[in-house]
Amino acid sequence: MSSKNISYLPVSWEFKEAIEEAINKKNEGKVFFFDNNGQVADEKGIVLEMVEEKNAGVYLILNTGAKIRIDRIITLFGKIGAAYDEYDLYANACMSCMGGYEN
Repeated sequence: MSSKNISYLPVSWEFKEAIEEAINKKNEGKVFFFDNNGQVADEKGIVLEMVEEKNAGVYLILNTGAKIRIDRIITLFGKIGAAYDEYDLYANACMSCMGGYEN
C-alpha cells in the first residue's frame, strides 16, 4: 500500500512542536516510519525542515536527503509519532492468530 495513495491524516500540534524542537536543537537520531510500500523503514539523520506540499501533505527533510511524510512517522528520535497507533495494530496483528497451529 503506497503512502502516495493514502490520504494525508491530520497530525497533532504536539507532534508538530516535537518536530520543530528537533529542528531547532539540530538533534540527530532515528526516525521509524511507514515507507511508500507500507513497510516499516528507518532513516538516521538531522531534521533540517518541515515542508508542506499542496495536495500531498507535510514532510520532514533530513540532512541525508530523506523526505518523510509526517503522518507516516512511527517514532521520531524515540518519541511517539502520528502513525504509532497504526504500527501498534500492525505489530499486534498476529497476536490472535494460531500461526498454523489449529486445534
